[in-house]
Amino acid sequence: FDEWSKPDGVLINSSIAAQTERSCQNLAAVLKEVGLSMSRVVKCNIFLSDIGHFAEMNSVYATYFPHKPARSCVAVKTLPKDSDVEIGCVALP
Repeated sequence: FDEWSKPDGVLINSSIAAQTERSCQNLAAVLKEVGLSMSRVVKCNIFLSDIGHFAEMNSVYATYFPHKPARSCVAVKTLPKDSDVEIGCVALP
């Protein structure tokens, strides 16, 4: 899945909170496909189009990762398809 797209690849143009929500939902779906859950995530890499989005992103992110895996968060000049949030993760079986 694209980080904040529908499964059909259509981007959802909305708030940082909504984009983060969709990113986390997509991560959960991908993990489920391989028999894992969000609780198995040990590291996240977060890319934001503007570091000013951090607080809004973090409020949603925290609801999906109460176990607080290691993470990095950086602002980048652009993201694919002009998205504002991209989240990748490493999970262990």
